[in-house]
Amino acid sequence: MAASRNRAAVTAEEPNRRADIVRAAGRLFHEKGYSATTIRDIAGAVDMQSGSPFYHFKSKHDMLRAVVLEGMSAINKAVAKAANSGKSPRATFEAMLRAHLDQLLGSEGRDFAATLLHESRHLDPEALAEVVVFKDRYETMWQQALKDLKRAGLIADDSKVTRLLLMGALNWTVQWYRPDGSKSIEQIARQLAGFVIGKPQRP
Repeated sequence: MAASRNRAAVTAEEPNRRADIVRAAGRLFHEKGYSATTIRDIAGAVDMQSGSPFYHFKSKHDMLRAVVLEGMSAINKAVAKAANSGKSPRATFEAMLRAHLDQLLGSEGRDFAATLLHESRHLDPEALAEVVVFKDRYETMWQQALKDLKRAGLIADDSKVTRLLLMGALNWTVQWYRPDGSKSIEQIARQLAGFVIGKPQRP
């Protein structure tokens, strides 16, 4: 009976420890790079013995996969919520920009985002195929947002090139944004909306 209780306790704790490992791995992959980060580094960051992470993951590659896919899932959900808000095309677009930047630059998501952008090249073909599925679904939302803006007469071009330029501008913010800088995430989102649409409206 005691053994059963112990196994139940471990099982109940497992999701929380897994989440801790994923967060620590994301931070270390961001700070040190995937290749330079060891299992020992990750275990130490969550106060575990060096072999304990293997209870949750088969390999360091599986940790990278989890960081990338969980980060993509979070940004998809946040932007989808904004995309389906029922607001005007302009307001929806601004909300999507803010949601993307919140996930990309905010304290909760920046490690996941940096790992996705800079370390996902280390994923194997099967994991990369999963990333492509997420990416295609995500970019479809932005293509629809641009289509809605064009239909409303707010932009002239809703082509794939416009979408790619937009995504490039959004994702490049990780290179220069600083939390203590002169611009907040909301201000950056409004300014980018102004570049795409024109002078942003004030609420």
